[in-house]
Amino acid sequence: MSMFSARRTASLTLAATAALTLALVTSASANGSEAGTPARATAPAPSVSGSPEGAFTRIADFYGSYIDAVYDGDGATADRLRAFYLSAPLHAELRKWEETNHADGVLRAQNVPLRWKVTSTGSGAGRTGATVTLTWGGDTTQVFVQADLATRRIVSIRD
Repeated sequence: MSMFSARRTASLTLAATAALTLALVTSASANGSEAGTPARATAPAPSVSGSPEGAFTRIADFYGSYIDAVYDGDGATADRLRAFYLSAPLHAELRKWEETNHADGVLRAQNVPLRWKVTSTGSGAGRTGATVTLTWGGDTTQVFVQADLATRRIVSIRD
């Protein structure tokens, strides 16, 4: 093999290697991954939606806002949220429960959960129901909540 042929072969090999590397990098970039690593699925962005007309949405809105207020130590806001979202008979019931149990009647605890989730249990007989799952470190508890469909006020919180 002549010197010219050896150089030509080396140049062609180098060009082919560069083209292959460029193709791999371009393909990986299109997939959102680095060269040589598989593309990773991206999680959808969190979203929250609701309607001021929906009693179920009101339950979720109340628990999210109430937990934020209690977590921040804002008792005045927590009281205003109770006044706005809860029915008058439920206020009286919660006061009694709190005196007996020395805990927050809405959360059924003395402290504040780190996470919460509200899941619909359906509607019927003029009410909508939800299960509120409260996460405390590694433990979870649930409360069962009902709201009146006509007034959208929360009328019941049960263990």
